[in-house]
Parts: sequence; C-alpha cells; structure tokens
Amino acid sequence: MPALCRACLHTFDDGTRCPACRSPRVTTHRELFDLTIAHMDCDAFYASVEKRDNHELEGKAVIIGGGRRGVVSTCCYIARIKGVRSAMPMFQALKLCPEAVIVRGRMERYVEVSKQVRALMDELTPTVEPLSLDEAFLDLSGTEKLHGAPPAVMLARLTKRMHDEIGITGSIGLSHNKFLAKVASDLDKPRGFSVIGAAETTEFLRPKPVKLIWGIGPVAQQALDAAGIRTFDDLLRWDKRDLTDRFGGTGDRLYSLARGQDARRISAHTPVKGLSNETTFNDDTNDPDILDGHIWRMAEKVSARAKAQDNAGRVVTLKLKRGDHKLLSKRLSLHQPTQLADTIYRTARGLFDQVGDQGPYRLLGVGISELVPAGDADREGDLLDLGATDRAEAERAADAIRKKFGKDAIVKGRALR
Repeated sequence: MPALCRACLHTFDDGTRCPACRSPRVTTHRELFDLTIAHMDCDAFYASVEKRDNHELEGKAVIIGGGRRGVVSTCCYIARIKGVRSAMPMFQALKLCPEAVIVRGRMERYVEVSKQVRALMDELTPTVEPLSLDEAFLDLSGTEKLHGAPPAVMLARLTKRMHDEIGITGSIGLSHNKFLAKVASDLDKPRGFSVIGAAETTEFLRPKPVKLIWGIGPVAQQALDAAGIRTFDDLLRWDKRDLTDRFGGTGDRLYSLARGQDARRISAHTPVKGLSNETTFNDDTNDPDILDGHIWRMAEKVSARAKAQDNAGRVVTLKLKRGDHKLLSKRLSLHQPTQLADTIYRTARGLFDQVGDQGPYRLLGVGISELVPAGDADREGDLLDLGATDRAEAERAADAIRKKFGKDAIVKGRALR
C-alpha cells in the first residue's frame, strides 16, 4: 500500500509511522500516487492569521466578528468545539464560549496572506481555480515529470511550506474529480490529507448524507426529505428521468453526483463574478433598526474585500429570504462602479425600502457584481447627492486611520445596531 509521510515527505510501502522520521502523520491509499485533482482548504483561515500575527492568542478561543453586539464572521477550532458557528449572534457565541477573545477582521491582511498561499500553489501547477481567499482547486495532471514527484507528494510539500514559510495550516482533499476532492478536504480537518479513490467512490458515498452536495441547504434538504432521499444510497434508487421530472435540471446533477461523477474541469481563468456577504438570523426579524445595522455591516465587509482586491462593482444586489423561505432579490446598476461602503449601503438600503414590509426575514445579503478594476471607481460626484463627495472623502480618511491605528479606531454608530 503506497504511503506518504506528511512531516518529512518520505514515501514508502504501508505503515502507520514513517520509517525515516517516526512521525505518525502518514497517509496511505492504493491510489495515492495516481490521483491528480485536489482541493486545498486553509484551516480556520482568518483566525489562524490573527493567531500567527499575535502570539498572545495562541491556545485561546478566537472569534472574528464585530463586537459583543455583532455577529460571528468565523472562529478558530477551539471555539467551534464549544458550538460557535459563523453568522451566530455574538451574545450567543459568548454564552457558549465566554472565554473567547473577539477580534475584528482585517480583510486587507487576509488578502495579503491569501496571495502568499496562491503563489505557492502557482509553483505546483498553472491550473489553480480559487473559490475564495482560503480555498482552491488544483489540477496536477502532467506535473509529475516537471517536479520529479507525484501530485500527492507535492501537495504535502505545499501544506508543509504553508506552515513553515507563512505560518498557517491547510487540509488537502485528493481524488479524481472536483466534487470528491472538495468532499475529501473536509474529512479530516485541521491539517488533514484525505483521499477518495475511483475504485471506492460508490461504496464511500452510499451511506453519506446528501447534504455533502454543494448547494443542498435547508430548503433543498426539505424537498429531498419529502421524496425520501436522505443518503446517497436513497438517491441511487432513482432513475434519471424520475429525478429530472421531480427536481428539474438539479435532478440530472443529483443523478451524476450520486455516482461520484463530475465532469467539470478545473479552470484557472474562471472570473470572480461578484463579492457578497450574507447572514441567516437565529430568529426571523422585521425590526428596521436591526436590519439596517446588518445592511451597513455587510456593505462595510463587501467594501473592505473590494478595496483589498482592487475591485469595484457596477451592480449592487440585495438578497432577502422570508420566514416562509420565499427569496426576494433586487439589484441596481450604478452610473459608475463603486467600492465605497457608503455607496453600497445607501444603494442596498434604497433597494430594501422598495421591497417594503414583506418580512419577517430569516436571511439578508448584500453584494456587488460586474466587477472591474478599481482605477475607474468612484471618480465622479453625484449631482443628485451633493454630500456624496464629502462622504467619500471621509470614508477614505477613515480607511487611512484604521490602517494606521486598527479597525476599532473608527466605528459608525449604525454598525452597533
């Protein structure tokens, strides 16, 4: 059985410990050195960067978020063990994990570290398809001759270099297509390296819940439950025509994924279509002050990501989901692209006012799309809003102050709602 030590990169035949360095961090699999499609996911990325930059946070539960009256953006594994999750109200998170340290996110810093990780991946293969700042697909087909080692070894070297040179960790999923590589990367986090081979695909999937499939959220799960489909084994009992009759185009996708089939290619040229942020409330709400506060915080987060990535958006989108799961979505094309939180907020707030009182709402999201380079963004004033130029200058001044003195140096009152 082919084996790989992720500590020293030694390859050998079978065993639970490396014969070279005696490390137990060993991965074994019959197809280990034959598979070429991988998914790399950084472990608790934002929290890991904060712990790396501030050694006083090591060993502590860290929550990234907007203060005690905000919501959780993400958290480290120590906090996750206590039950803390993304989008959870901060007061609830602190009840579960009162010892947690709350840290305001630093999107510019996360983008900087993400670029360092991306540079390491680009050294392995030109075919890297990022999904977000902290995860990407890699196709290492045909790279063994170039590197003198099979893809599995190079992926283990990648995560070792991430730890040694950048100070963060990542988990690898290795398989024969994108769907299974993504599934594999979640099997053994953090610092995992999981393999799903072609020969074992069907038996591996059979007992697993169908929620492993991307896009299967609560509403889709309810529809599948109503059809008696809870596991991949349940899904295998349906033929393709019945699935498409019941679920439309999704049925064809379900039929293929149930059999571990995914023909999508990894593309290094897939453009980023937009930037967005959304949250699902613990309790449905129609409170205008609470909703307005969330719209502002989301506009700030989208703006921070756009500024960090030197992007701007021509379209602002507002997404709402009611308590009955009905989705409401509105969008507005701007006369010029923007990356300013003030513009994104005011546009999204105007879209919200158009929707009217159709709540209560269980989900709210704000985003920008039709992205362009930031060079042409926010260059013209708004003749219909004479205060827009002053607010833009104030926002840029506030950005400079936060960059110098930290995210908490200036906080708008509406962010505390």
